[in-house]
Amino acid sequence: MPVAARSLTSLELPAADERVSCHVARHPTVCDFDLITERAAFDALEAEWNGLFDRAGKSHHVFQTFNFCWHWANHYVREPAHGEPRGRAKSGLQLRIVTARRDGRLIMVWPLVCERVRGITQLFWMGGSVSQYGDVLIDAGPDEAVVLRSAFKFIRAQARADILRLRRVRDDANITALMTEIGATAADRQLAPYMDLTTAGDFSAFEQRYASKTRKNRRRLARRLEEKGPMQFLRLHGGDEARELAGKAVALKAKWLQSRGLVSNAIADRRMVGLFADFAEGKTRPVGCVVSALKSNGEIAALEVSFGCKARLAMHMIVFNLAFEKSGAGVLLLEQGLKDGYAEGFDALDMLAPGDDYKFDWCDKSDGVTDWVMPLTLKGELYTRVYLEFLRGRLKRWLKKLPQPLRRLMREGWAKTASPTSE
Repeated sequence: MPVAARSLTSLELPAADERVSCHVARHPTVCDFDLITERAAFDALEAEWNGLFDRAGKSHHVFQTFNFCWHWANHYVREPAHGEPRGRAKSGLQLRIVTARRDGRLIMVWPLVCERVRGITQLFWMGGSVSQYGDVLIDAGPDEAVVLRSAFKFIRAQARADILRLRRVRDDANITALMTEIGATAADRQLAPYMDLTTAGDFSAFEQRYASKTRKNRRRLARRLEEKGPMQFLRLHGGDEARELAGKAVALKAKWLQSRGLVSNAIADRRMVGLFADFAEGKTRPVGCVVSALKSNGEIAALEVSFGCKARLAMHMIVFNLAFEKSGAGVLLLEQGLKDGYAEGFDALDMLAPGDDYKFDWCDKSDGVTDWVMPLTLKGELYTRVYLEFLRGRLKRWLKKLPQPLRRLMREGWAKTASPTSE
């Protein structure tokens, strides 16, 4: 068994009337739960985690792969200092991964980290704001719900946190039913649009769903961009150039936000550039990262960083060079990405949440995602009710009404007290 801060062995799950089948009732389910807090213990899970993912992982679990979490931890997780109690969160992110075993076999991973923000110890997904979908990996079985329920009880008892904040949980996630059952608050609901490529045999057939005027407009944009110089599309699956372009994508996103008077704590965090560069390079523990680029006369016009998993491509970051804002470079790169999606055998191109209007120009399907909040202590309850449910939304609406320069100044000041990883 991996090194863990705490373990709860031979934990009998709820009584027979709470179980989901007569079979389970006759043969009581026993699990060993562990709380992984040390980096060495997380690293030791690699083979078992990968085995669980191979058995139980779905295409939208790309952000719960061991490799994705491993790269993220390299940049964001702080190892406790010498002599510091490992059971208490101080400054910086610390691992709080919950595992369940049956007869020594890993059957569940709930990948969490904790951080103390504004005096509140918060638990959230490993991957933080970089992850776009969060979920628990668990072997399917008749007592799956019972295992998850007991895992939550273990977290409440052992993790020493005030609040559980689980962002962007899909409606079809393994954890969704549990969130409803325990009375967690749905802090935010959004849509994640996607293109279902299985509805047409190839790009030409898929393209027919768009209006003739729309298709003509894209061809017109391509001609105008070609007038400025040669147009080149790149599709990179790892390597030094992919690494360089991924870093540029983050920089372009930051410039676009600044031009709109917006601030993103995650994008502003310097660790994001290094993380995306490692993802894109793909030399160590690859994550299925794909970097696409459109160049005009040798200059970067638009970039996309995506992650492929089990026939689904999660289009994580789509950005354009502000110098090409009116040229439709982003539109042309998206169209090329659709062609490449068919060529590479993907079943779905997922544009992720939020459900912005421009995404629905491309997509005719979507999945619901929810940010769930569950207080674990009285302090967490007060934080949830007063700040998250009452003040936070009002502050955001108020900020939107301010002039752009003042809005930027206020957001930058707020960002200094917020977490770039969980917010």
